[in-house]
Amino acid sequence: MMEQFLIEAKWLADRLDDKNLRILDCTTHLIADPITVYRKVSGLEDFEKGHIPGAQFVDVQADLSDNEQKISFMMGKPNRIAEAVARLGIDHSTQVVLYSTSMMWWATRVWWVLRTLGFNNAAVLDGGLSKWRAENHPIETGGARSVTPRAVSPLDLRALMVDKNDVLAAIGDKEVCTLNALAPPHHAGKEGAPGFVYGRPGHIKGSLNVSAASLVDSATNTLRSAEQLRKMIETTGAFDGRVIAYCGSGISASLLAFVLVMLGHPDVSLYDASLTEWAPDANLPMETGENSLPTR
Repeated sequence: MMEQFLIEAKWLADRLDDKNLRILDCTTHLIADPITVYRKVSGLEDFEKGHIPGAQFVDVQADLSDNEQKISFMMGKPNRIAEAVARLGIDHSTQVVLYSTSMMWWATRVWWVLRTLGFNNAAVLDGGLSKWRAENHPIETGGARSVTPRAVSPLDLRALMVDKNDVLAAIGDKEVCTLNALAPPHHAGKEGAPGFVYGRPGHIKGSLNVSAASLVDSATNTLRSAEQLRKMIETTGAFDGRVIAYCGSGISASLLAFVLVMLGHPDVSLYDASLTEWAPDANLPMETGENSLPTR
């Protein structure tokens, strides 16, 4: 099952000359900022310093997000995303491999957006660029190679994103498991928790914590085994019903959502605006504290 979603570096290295293959570097950096919570920094500079040969660069905010929204990284309009994808030489028949130089969840965010728009031939490079380099595969520098744009439009739009009203309705619904992908200190609302503070501390009322970072083996930057991943998640009751995943801005939660789909979960949604929208709004319920076992 995992081969359907994950690509190994050796597999990709053997297919770099495939004309129907497109490789996308999805890297973005978030830099903590005391005024704006974080600053978005494109990974283009990293890309030009070194990338997988033949790769194109996709800017998650500029190319795939709605830049008219105040909340960062909200998914863009389908036609605009389709135009951006087409410029990168991708259509619905193209095999797409996604990777990032930093955390894997930038690649899974792009995977989730493409899946929402009906692109079914995308996979994530397990371990990203760090594993690619560790295995001594070739690196290219400079700008992206020119590609021929393709004609493409969104197909089979899927309702894979939810809004705050959907999340509100899920509170207290025993058929829905809402999962927070942020680190445990953030979920618990501990004072001095490292990283970003999106407004009020803590988590959406009733939600449980499965840290996206914990799904990755830090020594290799690869996903843990399917058996390990299932064991880590199933205590939340996530496999007993519908799942809504969220985080700070819908990025790290995409890794959790990706893993759930990879493990065969049939009904997973992503709260696109996540705590960036939820935490500052005093009318939306939050709580603090550790995970407690769900009653189902």
